[in-house]
Amino acid sequence: MAGLGEHITAMVRSHASGDDSAFYSLALQVAAREAKRGHHVLASDIKKAVDSSRDRAPLGTVTPMSQPRGELAELVEETHPAVRLRELVAPAGLVAQIKQVLAEQRQRKNLLDHGFAPAHRLLLEGPPGTGKTMTAAVLATELSLPMYTIRLDSLLSKFMGETASKLRLVFDAVARTRAIYLFDEFDALGADRAGNDVGEARRILNSFLVFLEEASPESLVLAATNHRTILDKALFRRFDAVLTYTLPDARQAVSVIRARLGSLASGTSLAKLGEYTADLSHAELVKAAESAAKSVLMRGEAHVGRDDLVTALNARRTASLG
Repeated sequence: MAGLGEHITAMVRSHASGDDSAFYSLALQVAAREAKRGHHVLASDIKKAVDSSRDRAPLGTVTPMSQPRGELAELVEETHPAVRLRELVAPAGLVAQIKQVLAEQRQRKNLLDHGFAPAHRLLLEGPPGTGKTMTAAVLATELSLPMYTIRLDSLLSKFMGETASKLRLVFDAVARTRAIYLFDEFDALGADRAGNDVGEARRILNSFLVFLEEASPESLVLAATNHRTILDKALFRRFDAVLTYTLPDARQAVSVIRARLGSLASGTSLAKLGEYTADLSHAELVKAAESAAKSVLMRGEAHVGRDDLVTALNARRTASLG
């Protein structure tokens, strides 16, 4: 009941301040909470009341884009990406998972009306530079939402002793402002720790798990990690889906390179580059392509040759190995 009481208190405050957007978001969060407990009729009635109230809103009323303010502005970085799903080079299975998340979000009203919450808590795990942050940008673009990035390592170091209260501020925003919320460098919080800080770390992690469990389905909460194996096992069941990222295979590597070079790759054979692209991430392939392109352009030429690419790829491989 304590959680419900907090929601009601926040609703009263938002109503008193005239913040209709926050009031409706909190009401929908209560509806999702009740649906999860099996109270589907009550959840449906709350959702219908919200929809009806929104429909009666005065014509011409425009809800301004919410900007991070005060303490929240210190915790998040706001961006407005423009990255389409077709630009993401990934295995078919991963793309299918992302499409499913988009479909559920686009049908969230229908799902919530029937007592089901759309997938909105995602764990993104895999090596650096393989598309985790890009996926967050894709979701923001495809759903026409702003993206807020929370860097947990800096949050933990800058606000030592206040981390739990700062996390509450972020999750209050999750309920208030529909957006993509990316908890980057999640290892800093989710690691299965041992040592002198274990007590504080456990308290912070437990707070995060509580907030995540009750996160509003109106927003998407994403956690990105490079090290799945060190994460606390309690985390996995709290997410609606786990998206796994891997280094690109030879075919995907060529797609990444060709997409970055565009017309500069016209007429250039990119076949059989596997021995040069092996063990390179998407981000490293992009950097190699950019390096080759700049060398060509500075020579006054209009096309990147195979030798230019091989040289750039070898340089990236040397740098990554050493």
